[in-house]
Amino acid sequence: MSAVIQSNKAPLFFNEVVAKYPEVSRFVILKTDVQRRGVTYTERALAQADRAQHLMQARSIFHAIGEKSAPVPVSLLMRDGTSILAGPRPDSVDTYQVDFIDGRLVLVDEGEILEEVEYWLKPDFVEKLTSSGRPMWQIATPRPQRMDISPYSYCHYWDDGKGCKYCNIAAHYNKERKTNNKPLRLDALDMFETVREAIRQPGRFATIGLTCGSILGGNELFADEVDVYIEALQAIGENFTTRRFPSQLVASAFSPDQLARIYEQTGLLTYTSDIEVLDEEKFKWICPGKATRPGYREWKRRLVEAVQIFGRGYVNTAVVGGVEMATPHGFVREEDGLRATLDEAEELASQGVVTISCVWVPNAGSVFHKQKAPSLEYFVLLAKGLDSIRRRHGLIVDMDSYRMCGNHPDTDLSRI
Repeated sequence: MSAVIQSNKAPLFFNEVVAKYPEVSRFVILKTDVQRRGVTYTERALAQADRAQHLMQARSIFHAIGEKSAPVPVSLLMRDGTSILAGPRPDSVDTYQVDFIDGRLVLVDEGEILEEVEYWLKPDFVEKLTSSGRPMWQIATPRPQRMDISPYSYCHYWDDGKGCKYCNIAAHYNKERKTNNKPLRLDALDMFETVREAIRQPGRFATIGLTCGSILGGNELFADEVDVYIEALQAIGENFTTRRFPSQLVASAFSPDQLARIYEQTGLLTYTSDIEVLDEEKFKWICPGKATRPGYREWKRRLVEAVQIFGRGYVNTAVVGGVEMATPHGFVREEDGLRATLDEAEELASQGVVTISCVWVPNAGSVFHKQKAPSLEYFVLLAKGLDSIRRRHGLIVDMDSYRMCGNHPDTDLSRI
């Protein structure tokens, strides 16, 4: 690490972090803090949202925005093209505020205007219906240049209560299936038709991401999950004439044989399997289901083996940055959590696996929903560290760049 957090000091505020780390883009630091703390909208800001042009509703496996509730912008875009994946946080008392002041939409904190922002534009496809009558916005969730599809909406690690403690997927699905008639599994034809309609809009989408909860059943661990993804990828792939199409699969830790089957039978381009926590002891506590099926070391081994199929830089794993600091069994000092994460990320990089980070948000519905994420400085140092590791090992991160994804502060640094 190029700097050390002083544990005995009060956490730095946004402007203090910007001043301390001038080598890190101010846009990236602000994006990180907005994701960490959340955002609310003034009435003036909401009045500038136009349902005819702005994205005001979205459905994913972790949240629903604008569905049977007051419409709000799905998220924000900054002047440099940086996406902020941060929906409304009515449960938070320390959020940033979006306001409309002097003819501009702006991010405000404690009365200080920090940056101009704009709302995400709505793609052409979202108001249309599939032939089965399902709204296409419920099939694919658009970001500025990416669409996400979740073929299956539940994680079976929660069947015996051993899901990841930071994750709200089970609570969210159980709520949405009752209130919004959310299906467990998407229909293949619906996915094909939605993608077909989406890519008719020239220049709008650069990639397609697929993810769902872990499915443990079948003749071996994850076999049924593999079948779900193959069906989805084959249906989506019918829209393309090339052997492979821009795509990312975020899935469980599949065996080499399972991955080879997916690679051979679909047009998938890149593979991600999120280990979530890069420390074996903390992993066992935070992700108890994954810790036994298939286990921490096996998860890492399968990531490395996947490089032989997809190639260096086309296999990655994400950590939920900061969750290793959760109480009572997480690291006490932020510098210890950083060191553990970056040391193991370096080891994976030496074998061709890219590590990226998400900003941990203690979401409602998760076991950790009453916890508090680490300091902003922690996340800046994590982003710097992961970016430096990739540069040292010559690993690209195009599959999760600021255009392809927009969720990872560290990959935003790779554009520089």
